Amino acid sequence: MRFETTIQRPAEASGVGLHSGVPVRIRILPAPAASGIVFVRTDLDNFHVPASWRHVARVSYATSLMRQGVLISTTEHLLSVFYAMGVDNAYVEIDNLEVPILDGSGLPFVKLIEEAGIRQSRRGRRYLRVRRPVTIEDKGKRISILPADSFRLTCETDYPRPVGRHTIELELTPERFASQIAFARTFGWEADLNQMRNMGLIRGASLENAICFTSKGVMNEGGLRADDECCRHKALDLIGDLALLGRPLLGHVIAERAGHAMHAALVARLMSDSSLYEILTFDQLAGRVAKALVS
Repeated sequence: MRFETTIQRPAEASGVGLHSGVPVRIRILPAPAASGIVFVRTDLDNFHVPASWRHVARVSYATSLMRQGVLISTTEHLLSVFYAMGVDNAYVEIDNLEVPILDGSGLPFVKLIEEAGIRQSRRGRRYLRVRRPVTIEDKGKRISILPADSFRLTCETDYPRPVGRHTIELELTPERFASQIAFARTFGWEADLNQMRNMGLIRGASLENAICFTSKGVMNEGGLRADDECCRHKALDLIGDLALLGRPLLGHVIAERAGHAMHAALVARLMSDSSLYEILTFDQLAGRVAKALVS
């Protein structure tokens, strides 16, 4: 895509926060070129919190952003959809502290973007291309990013039965995201519910917005949307966390049992060293690809 984009028309949704349980309404509005994705707390004098790695606050069971003490929680699903569907700039008006969970997947947000439409600006899109490999490892978990001229994703998960081990690999496009990733819902285990609620988490969770596993199977009526739905949801989360780079990524990301904290650490490591990446326009990228094909 040569030029930056925003949405064509406003779109809105309402629901509850997965962890806070609070009612919340969001309204997505077009934004000028070079704005990025910006959350606007309408309940706090329209305070702006840009969706940037610089403002990452908490990354345990969700990715939260904070600027000057103002919090936006559980941003990853919405950011994943913006990123994968090619929306560079948007204002997200929000009247509480947590993005609504809706059905627990990215699909409702995809439908919002499709209904709103996408329009191009006159500003050229700038891509972040990885130049050298970067790896984060911790206790048998690992996430790496390797040089590539497109955005490729390999995501591996390994959970106790009945979930098991799965791997998904794809080159990300809006069409593939919408059909292969967006439908996957957040998930958890019945055995962990009381502990998580005692920690002040999942107060808004239900079988309408999350998959719940028992030791024997799935509690949700209708079961899973795919055998590897958990792995696909982890890929959705990963894309949302990578969106905090603020630019379309060119690289191959390989996540092995990683989570929000490792995703954030990878982004921070990459952005802390400018020798690890370069910024290219679409025309520069196209020129390199053409030259490589000729040679």
